[in-house]
Amino acid sequence: MASKPAKKATPAKPKKETPAKVKKSASPTAELPAGAKRFLHIGCGPTQKEQTTKGFNTPDWHEIRLDIDKSFKPDIVTSMTDMSSIESETFDALFSGHSIQHLHIHEVPLAFAEFKRVLKPDGFAVVSCPDLQSVGAVLAQNHLTATLYNSASGPMTAIDILYGHRPSVGSGRLHMAHHCGFTKDALGATLAAAGFVSIAARQRAHPHYDLWIIATKSKVEKPVLEQLVADHFPA
Repeated sequence: MASKPAKKATPAKPKKETPAKVKKSASPTAELPAGAKRFLHIGCGPTQKEQTTKGFNTPDWHEIRLDIDKSFKPDIVTSMTDMSSIESETFDALFSGHSIQHLHIHEVPLAFAEFKRVLKPDGFAVVSCPDLQSVGAVLAQNHLTATLYNSASGPMTAIDILYGHRPSVGSGRLHMAHHCGFTKDALGATLAAAGFVSIAARQRAHPHYDLWIIATKSKVEKPVLEQLVADHFPA
């Protein structure tokens, strides 16, 4: 008796990529009251509008929170290196507070290109991150594990600033590790290379060890940039 021919194997269907999740109640294109503006809070973590800048913490600014970690309940769950779920020229401004250091260095230009894309032509970005130059001065004194300041996550040391808060990473939150870092000049140059035009930066040593920078999508006059600094840089 002749054997039956073997059935052809059905090719596996390619897996679909999971799209970014956006809360309907916080759509980036939802209509706002007259005079109101919208800013994107990138890498928000558990923080809210009140923990951004004094300039954003006003009734005129409406916050949209974005993070890769859905446990923080952001409005948009996605990576800052791929915000394709957001239309171009949607936001008046954006804030990225201590989030870019979680990227690998080759991903930073991708993120900054996305920052620029989602901003309106007259939009601006406010970015903060650790300052490697200030931390380097601490390392030169051989103070790698001495507590430099106390954060909401707990005591912070030079090694925590460089590589990520050790208790957070050790608890399994590997995305909290730091993979890159900047000095003031390097951060400004990277934003300029991404196409940002007018840039102002501030370096804060002990007890902050951080950088603050404002970068505009289009050229602005010096008084306008100075006002943005006054509105959004910490005292």
